[in-house]
Amino acid sequence: MRIGFVFLSSTLSSSSSQIGSSISRSIVRPTPSLLLHRPFHIIPNRTTTRSNNLQFSARTTLTTSVSSMASSFMPEQARVPTALQLPSPSITKFKIGLCQLAVTSDKERNIIHARTAIEEAAEKGAKLVVLPEIWNSPYSNDSFPIYAEDIDAGSDASPSTAMLSEVARLLKITIVGGSIPERSGDKLYNTCCIFDADGKLKAKHRKIHLFDIDIPGKITFKESKMLTAGETPTVVDTEIGRIGIGICYDIRFQELAMLYAARGAHLICYPGAFNMTTGPLHWELLQRARAVDNQLYVATCSPARDAGAGYVAWGHSTLVGPFGEVLATTEHDEAIIISEIDYSQIEQRRTNLPLEKQRRGDLYQLVDVQRSSSQ
Repeated sequence: MRIGFVFLSSTLSSSSSQIGSSISRSIVRPTPSLLLHRPFHIIPNRTTTRSNNLQFSARTTLTTSVSSMASSFMPEQARVPTALQLPSPSITKFKIGLCQLAVTSDKERNIIHARTAIEEAAEKGAKLVVLPEIWNSPYSNDSFPIYAEDIDAGSDASPSTAMLSEVARLLKITIVGGSIPERSGDKLYNTCCIFDADGKLKAKHRKIHLFDIDIPGKITFKESKMLTAGETPTVVDTEIGRIGIGICYDIRFQELAMLYAARGAHLICYPGAFNMTTGPLHWELLQRARAVDNQLYVATCSPARDAGAGYVAWGHSTLVGPFGEVLATTEHDEAIIISEIDYSQIEQRRTNLPLEKQRRGDLYQLVDVQRSSSQ
């Protein structure tokens, strides 16, 4: 008897709807089909009943075997401390707005422009709005100290975050405020602020991995010449779920995303400004990898492309689902992307592919140093 495999496709309907922006039209991609893998045996029709019994027995044996294997693999030890369960936020299905903005050398203009975009996204139903990396300043080491704000000193010293706080409170939305140059004492950071629907600063993430690269003939940039690296991974509980925060280059380090997943994040937001060299190759690839590896949502937001700038951003702000599917994206011009997040999809995907139960805790571990030290 010859035994082979047949792949049966079951098309999944996507409930994600995309609303066109008055600034630019974004692109929504349908959810790819889920492939179901089933062993196919060539058996005469007259033995259908017997075949069904045999297949049922095989499935039962397989389930028992997988359960036994998972137990022996000690998956609970693959996360140290043990992974947290997903929390249950008050809102589990909502619209997200990604505001891909043109950035100029006029800081006041940038702040007003960002506020207008946030308001437009909220008008279109977004309960969570994400801004780009370094949206109030040109992206350059020369500009960082000039445009930097002392966030902890209050609204007068930080007009950019004062605007974010006010608009979050007035519109009753959560804002992941992209990033701005932050001055703290004699140090500068690349910092993202998260505000809740009451306008309160919920968390502040300082870029952990600084963008220091040298690709001869293409691009050389050393953030470390001017900026200081952050020291703390950031996970924040909001009305619309538990969110992990990374900034641009942070997305390249899968350990950070794995840590966020182990802390129970539903969504990771990466404000970023990939360039014209690495953007075409890695931007979408990294987003999908972080999402599918950790079975959660990933949202990115880039500045719009300015070909005349000293640093030219790739653009292509994107939302990726927990199966690695691109739910919404855009090109390089200014755009406001509106798409839907449904956290029930996380549970569904983790049931389809129970990776957490299959990790080899007997062979490897991810150690969350911060959580371990606090226990």
